[in-house]
Amino acid sequence: MQKICKNCQQNFEITNEDLKFYEKVSPEFNGKKYLIPVPQFCPRCREQRRWARRNQAKLYKRKCDFSGEDIISLYSPDKSYKVYAEKYLWSDKFDPMTYGRDYDFSKTFFQQFYELQKDVPRGAMQQDGTNENCEYTTFGGNNKNCYLTYACSYNQDICHSTFVITTKNSCDCLVVIGSEFCYECVDCSKCYNCKFCKDCNECLDSYFLDDCKGCVNCICCKNLRNKSFYIYNKKVSKEEFEKFKKYLDEGDLLKEKEKFDQWKFQFPYICQHIVNSENSDGDYLEHAKNCHQCFDIVLSAEDCKYCQYSGWNGKDMMDVSMCGKNSELVYEMQATVESYNCAFTFFCRDDQNSYYCDNINHCKHCFGCINLRHKEYCILNKQYTKEEYEILVPKIINKMKEDLEFGELFPITLSPFAYNETLAQEYFPLSKKEILEKDYQWKDEIIEVLKVEKIIPASKLPNDIKNISDDILNWAIQCEITGKPFKIIKPELDFYRKMNLPIPRRHQDQRHKDRMALRNPRKLWERNCMKCNEKIQTTYAPERKEMIYCEKCYLESVY
Repeated sequence: MQKICKNCQQNFEITNEDLKFYEKVSPEFNGKKYLIPVPQFCPRCREQRRWARRNQAKLYKRKCDFSGEDIISLYSPDKSYKVYAEKYLWSDKFDPMTYGRDYDFSKTFFQQFYELQKDVPRGAMQQDGTNENCEYTTFGGNNKNCYLTYACSYNQDICHSTFVITTKNSCDCLVVIGSEFCYECVDCSKCYNCKFCKDCNECLDSYFLDDCKGCVNCICCKNLRNKSFYIYNKKVSKEEFEKFKKYLDEGDLLKEKEKFDQWKFQFPYICQHIVNSENSDGDYLEHAKNCHQCFDIVLSAEDCKYCQYSGWNGKDMMDVSMCGKNSELVYEMQATVESYNCAFTFFCRDDQNSYYCDNINHCKHCFGCINLRHKEYCILNKQYTKEEYEILVPKIINKMKEDLEFGELFPITLSPFAYNETLAQEYFPLSKKEILEKDYQWKDEIIEVLKVEKIIPASKLPNDIKNISDDILNWAIQCEITGKPFKIIKPELDFYRKMNLPIPRRHQDQRHKDRMALRNPRKLWERNCMKCNEKIQTTYAPERKEMIYCEKCYLESVY
């Protein structure tokens, strides 16, 4: 079945397998299925819509609406939402059922949900109470001593990092797992004491590596496997290696990085990063089976489609972002774990048979609810009996179908955040003009006035960390790209000294943007292998200058 996207007007396909999935995940009441209709938006526009509800890294100072204390929050002070510090939201002092209301059939469901969203208090930072000394951490749990880290879990002593798991003593990383003492690493796992590495696994004591596995004491290398003491892919003596390493430590690391970034184009790149997977396509897939158009799927996933940052024993999932840990039969979800047979929900955990909800935990049979815990048979935060619930929800669904709402996620116009505050702006960037023309929200950035002794231009910083005194903790640095001032905190300075790294010249937001630019878009192009000419799918667009090989040719060139 061919459809035209209601949003971007592009053609997209609905397969017979898709139709079977929609039927499986459709709700059932009194033995009757209420079929979820086929989507009106194409897969990419559906993904954009999900990310447009997730502010992950724009933080503000405001008052807690429960206690009046100063807090850090994802919600700026000018937003009309009620915002509580997590310790109150998770306590017995907060009862979300007091905000329950009757369903009004004279209004649309989306309108009523938006009104409820305005009334029910929201968590300031999307934390679950398992963090220690992580005031500036969002969407993370079981972290200790982390600063400005986002969507990170089970970490210790991490700064300025995103999507990092089970990692210690690292800074400025993106998608790093099980590593320690890493700096400016992207898509790396099980690495130790590595700097400026990309797509590396089990590497130690190395700088500037790209797609290297099992390498120790290597600098400026690409596509190496199980090598030691290599520089620019050439074997060197230990003495030569130490001499070059000393030269880098005392010189300009970033200048060498520029040289390496140009040098590595002479080597091939693999078309897709897919490991131990079967009948799957996308990029960065590990232990995947029957997963299509999926990206960043790790630790086992089966029968998934159009998913991002998901997996962890997930099964039968479609159009899901940030979902995992034993979830099954979930559709159009953003950030959920251990859920079963749920759709159109956000930030939910261990839920079953629930639809169109936001921030519910350990709930069953809920529809249109916000911030509920351990509840069952609720609609718009109001309690019903099982019999009442199974009579009323079908009526609501039928009305939603009349209003063309059922089967579609909440529109971007009803997001709690401005578009440019969310990850949608990161993955689907729009200009201010485009955002306003679509009636999305826009928020002008206000550059905070830092209370510091002085602001110094990045160009004035010495390259050698040994020439940096503790006085820098009382100063701000002016970003060499954006001009925005930023501060260095003590644990961060200690890390740079231990790792013998220069002080960053760029604001942390710009550094994250630079790391994101190292990752390809989540989109597949049809191309030909540049060696054997076989047809391949890849996230490298045809106009890019990298030399792209199919997996067979790539492995032959590496081993």
